[in-house]
Parts: sequence; C-alpha cells; structure tokens
Amino acid sequence: MRPNRFSPAYRTSSFCASGQCVEVAELGGGRIAVRDSKNRLKPRHVFTADEWEAFVRGVKAGEFDLTARGPETQHRP
Repeated sequence: MRPNRFSPAYRTSSFCASGQCVEVAELGGGRIAVRDSKNRLKPRHVFTADEWEAFVRGVKAGEFDLTARGPETQHRP
C-alpha cells in the first residue's frame, strides 16, 4: 500500500525477524510516531524529534538493557 498524506509510511527495524516489533514513522513537523506491529489499530505514541533522539541515544548506550542490570533493578510485571 502506498502511503499518502493521511497515512504515514511506517517502517520496522531490519532486526525484526518475527514481525512482532514496533513500527516507526515520521509525521512531519519533527514528530515521530511509534505503533505496535501486531495490532496497528491500537493508538500510536507520538514523540518530538528531541524525545526520539534522546530515546535512541539511550538505546545505543545500553540504558534499557535489562540483562546489564542486577536482578534487584529489573522490572517485574
């Protein structure tokens, strides 16, 4: 399906082999949208360019790597 002005062009990471990943799209005006590839009807999350860049820097720096932390700091559902 070709994107149009009402449908942003979402993309997934090349590391997403399972198809169960998040999708990202540039909305214009410096906004970035993120949605769940398993359920595209769920609401998307929208971030400013600064928020997105800070998140990407954190990912690259390992800030969200649960295995790098001790068990006492890992999130438990």
